[in-house]
Amino acid sequence: MSGKYDDLSKAQLIELLEKRDRTKKLGLVWERDEIAADQAIDENFIACEIVPELSDKPAPWANMVIEGDNFDALRWLRMTLSGRVKCIYVDPPYNTGNKDWVYNDRYMDKENRFRQSTWLDFLYQRFTLARDLLDENGVMLVSINDEQRALLELMLDEAMPGMKLGCFVWRTRKGGYDSGNFSKDHDFVLAYRKPRFEFHGTEKNRNDYSNPDNDSRGDWTDDPLQQPKTYKQRKNAVYFITDPETGIAYPPNPNRVWSVGQKGDKGLTEKPWEDLLEEGLLVFKKKGQYVQYDSLDELCAAIDDKTAHKFARRDLPNIEDWVGRKIGLGSVRIKKFLKDRDDDEVNPLSSLLDGVTTEDSLSVKVGKTTEGTREVRAVFGESAFEYPKPVSLIRELVRQSAGSGDIVLDFFAGSATTAQAVMELNAEDGIDRRFIMVSSTEATEDEPDKNLCRDVTAERIRLLNARDDPKYDSLAAPFAYLRTREIAFEDLDYDLAPKDAWAALETLHGLPLTIYDGSAAWNAHEGEGVTLVMVDKYDAALLDWLRERSRKNVFVYAWAPGQLARELGDVEVEIRSVRDTLVRGFQQ
Repeated sequence: MSGKYDDLSKAQLIELLEKRDRTKKLGLVWERDEIAADQAIDENFIACEIVPELSDKPAPWANMVIEGDNFDALRWLRMTLSGRVKCIYVDPPYNTGNKDWVYNDRYMDKENRFRQSTWLDFLYQRFTLARDLLDENGVMLVSINDEQRALLELMLDEAMPGMKLGCFVWRTRKGGYDSGNFSKDHDFVLAYRKPRFEFHGTEKNRNDYSNPDNDSRGDWTDDPLQQPKTYKQRKNAVYFITDPETGIAYPPNPNRVWSVGQKGDKGLTEKPWEDLLEEGLLVFKKKGQYVQYDSLDELCAAIDDKTAHKFARRDLPNIEDWVGRKIGLGSVRIKKFLKDRDDDEVNPLSSLLDGVTTEDSLSVKVGKTTEGTREVRAVFGESAFEYPKPVSLIRELVRQSAGSGDIVLDFFAGSATTAQAVMELNAEDGIDRRFIMVSSTEATEDEPDKNLCRDVTAERIRLLNARDDPKYDSLAAPFAYLRTREIAFEDLDYDLAPKDAWAALETLHGLPLTIYDGSAAWNAHEGEGVTLVMVDKYDAALLDWLRERSRKNVFVYAWAPGQLARELGDVEVEIRSVRDTLVRGFQQ
């Protein structure tokens, strides 16, 4: 073995071979250095520093805007929020190879024949990290266009095995056409879910329930009395149901015969139609309307010239019984009462995001790309970001995916459309969802001072928070602005600032972020159901403070936990190491 494997250790070679043995034989394959990718995750430690002057509204902050490479931000979030994010929505780069996105300079060179692989691997590293953030009832929603959908979907199948739910079709524009007189006026939103996730759907429309016959059991509607079997498959289900009031006999649809039996049938497990009739549960449609055939020849002639009853067939097992009867032109259905319906029953969400509503499924009405551009211009007074998604698209997806207290993450946040969607939805329904927006500076050699995260992502939220309009009072969303920072593991004891450790621990315990007081011997944050304490140096007052509080769900962190345990003596609280807790969470 030689060449690119010369520098690998025996352990690395074994790991590489084991991974290759586990590789699926059917699926997407792309060029990637698996060992280098694995090493990159634990190459260094990531801290997040709160930047107070870029944060908005007073602390505590339930929402976050994180500036930095989203690979670094996701590593920090995996350490602090693993398994606790309900909804992740992202609109990743579409691999155009154009210089319209900063990462294209490094990853998406049009002339690079491995351009597809570098794009896929770039995203794969991030989605495998994001996958670990999802709650057991969480969902990942990913926008993509038609050109890259197949590759992205196969890659996501690898990154999130067994989690595929499906995809939405979203109409991005109206009119226009591309080559071949084919209009590519739609994009997709791919959906991958954890085991217990379900879209909220919408309440069933109950307008079809009424009580025209004053039934004592209340409002009802009628359902089919059929099964998906033909008259050739279920000959014993081919018989007449007779209305005793009119004497009219109703035949079954030969392609969907009766779903109930009749008295005398063997092996009946449910009530025969005669019992249903006696209980007043059968409804005869087109009541009183019938046709009659006085001879078999007359009936067969009508079948041959296609003027016979729509359910008549020459080879019906009971064709002779049609002769001399009043054959009903309608159908027989069964009453279903509103009181017996499950109140939680909802319509499923349709795969069409274009305002189309059907009887059995819901499709939300969302805007097109031009709406997103207008919204950005309305906030900034100019087009501060190209090709933003419309707020309505993300708002309706979040409405269907996240509820009270849930976290919504966007790690390609761009113009913060996702943040505005969460803010609008919270203002509309009064439910307190939280958001985390991750965006880079996108600084380049030509624009070294560019900072997309500060000047667009966070600024959009600031401008929305500052709107002087009563209808936007409930829209405000205070947020902490954080900046990622790399630290070598060997330098953690010296370079990990207490304020950065405090931000990580607050996030780890589900607490909103606050400013760390570096002058205090210890900091405390008392939240609902949990109390967090971080000790920088021992102060005797801490002993009395802890004794006055319930010891349940009190977590005390220290840089030297052994020494603190001796100082606290008989106070029974759990004392943890700051460094060990964070490193263990980071290297999971």
